Amino acid sequence: MSAVFPRHAGQRPAVAARGEGCYIVDTDGNRYLDASGGAAVSCLGHSDPDVRRAIADQIDRIAFAHTGFFTSAPAEQLAELLVAGTGGDLAYVYFVSGGSEGVEASLKLARQYHVERGEPQRRHYIARWQSYHGNTLGGLSVGGNALRRELYEPLLLESHHISPCFAYRHQAVGESEAAYGRRVADELEARILELGGDTVAAFIAEPVVGATAGAVPPVPGYFKRIREICDDHGVLLILDEVMCGMGRTGSLFAYEQEAITPDIVVVAKGLGAGYQPVGALICTDQVYDTIAQGSGAFQHGHTYMGHPTACAAALAVQQKIRRPEMLAHIRAMGERLDGALHEALGNHPSIGDIRGRGLFRAVELVADRAAKTPFPAAANLHGRIKRQAMAHGLICYPSGGTADGATGDHVLLAPPFIVDAAQIDEIADKLRASIAAALNEIAE
Repeated sequence: MSAVFPRHAGQRPAVAARGEGCYIVDTDGNRYLDASGGAAVSCLGHSDPDVRRAIADQIDRIAFAHTGFFTSAPAEQLAELLVAGTGGDLAYVYFVSGGSEGVEASLKLARQYHVERGEPQRRHYIARWQSYHGNTLGGLSVGGNALRRELYEPLLLESHHISPCFAYRHQAVGESEAAYGRRVADELEARILELGGDTVAAFIAEPVVGATAGAVPPVPGYFKRIREICDDHGVLLILDEVMCGMGRTGSLFAYEQEAITPDIVVVAKGLGAGYQPVGALICTDQVYDTIAQGSGAFQHGHTYMGHPTACAAALAVQQKIRRPEMLAHIRAMGERLDGALHEALGNHPSIGDIRGRGLFRAVELVADRAAKTPFPAAANLHGRIKRQAMAHGLICYPSGGTADGATGDHVLLAPPFIVDAAQIDEIADKLRASIAAALNEIAE
């Protein structure tokens, strides 16, 4: 018996014993290729010597110092590196311990920003259905994952949602990408006007949607229109890059590929690569200066924000990711993964879509390929795939509710950036076998 409160009662997970690059080995000696980095976290694999050394060195100096009294060299250096990575478009970094904390902080920062500018009536937040922004009450409130919201609906804050930019599911027959992108982006302006143009604080979105819908990229021009609408109405644009940022899509920030700049961006998973719990929001100097020249203090905080050991780990991770050869490798292996998935599954009658960017890819499963009909939720196809994948020595990230929040299944892949060509082929082969086994279970 275990005293650990597990994610699922009655399920006894394997015990991770050690990490070897892209692989995790359990205490029974089973070896798993981590094709999803856990939840798109372990971007440098599980045994990077430089990151481990940086953690040990920092602990030898000082493990923790509360930011109410001190800053630290790793926090200062990491902040400078993150700001430099934005090309100076963003200017200040607020450290937290993970993605949910980062989203929560960004929502509160947006509210305080407007209050200190003399617009206290700005209280509304708009997000998109089929999004995910964390498991705190604020994150769930703006999140568009119906299954995760359901139990806590009575506790959630008032928020507003528009349609996602999900071309596979919602682009009309004969509609161009440009027309589709404009149509769904313009829903934001309509909602702002409906609520009252000067009452909306922020719009939050994932540049490439992660866990809820499975590596869904926007159509070209969508986010440019979103940026225009936010500017026209004085609404802050918050981009949640907790899962898709820090090199995952082939550029340091996913928003770079949309040729826009947010007012606030939230990063986490790939920031520290799982070696320490760490996250951050990065904001423009306009947002920061409004607080600094107003009350002078952001009314928010956490005990472990700016944790020196976490920042030391993240600094070592980010120094590696920023090497030109690393980003080039991500793009090359991303293309290879896309090709391998299409070769292994492209003609499969139950695969409706293969999509993504960089080393952030997904396959969506359907019962009827022509009609894009999802499997019944009761079939629990994504759960079966996860179990079969583990049995085949593969860690992937399947989820349900892909199509409409209730039905639909996808498998998200986000392998470590150090993955090689042979491991890419291993991922595709094992995923194909795992999907086949799961479908056979349903057929029986």
